[in-house]
Amino acid sequence: MDMLNQTQITIAWELHEKGVTNIKIAYSLGKHRETVGIWISQIQQRGLLSFLDTYTNAKKVPRENRQVDPLIKCWIWDIREREYDCCGQKIQYFLQLEHNIKISVPKIYEILSEKYVIRSKWKKNKQRGVIPIATKPREVVQMDTIDFGDIYAFTGVDIFSKEADILLAPELTSKYGENFLDQM
Repeated sequence: MDMLNQTQITIAWELHEKGVTNIKIAYSLGKHRETVGIWISQIQQRGLLSFLDTYTNAKKVPRENRQVDPLIKCWIWDIREREYDCCGQKIQYFLQLEHNIKISVPKIYEILSEKYVIRSKWKKNKQRGVIPIATKPREVVQMDTIDFGDIYAFTGVDIFSKEADILLAPELTSKYGENFLDQM
């Protein structure tokens, strides 16, 4: 039997006044017991008619979608072009540094996908290019950076000897990257 929620709320209140437990009310209405408990506590605070008015008006207004300011989108696209197709983490870093804006990396990629075709890194059986083969130590070093908030970690692994090294730096700049390579 389908009923409107306002009818179910009224029935729940009438059953509560007759001494029926919330669990039995919830079972008979097909609702969760916590939902019935919330209804009854709100009715006790406000009264039945006031609660029904509030409940009805809360359901009328559609929720607005969360939008990103178009200016921020332009900044993200500009940083992407200016920094030679850099990744979302670096765009996040430059937004924080230049405009003092914090935005999540998934949201940055969502904005980038509006203008660019973003290739998935996890596609299987896709040709990725030549894999370098090292014949001696320090010939090929794989590098990456990690953002820890106010500090950045430059990491590197020598693929021949499997030695790893790390440099902690206050900024994500090429100067610190060069210092890290000199250190390895």
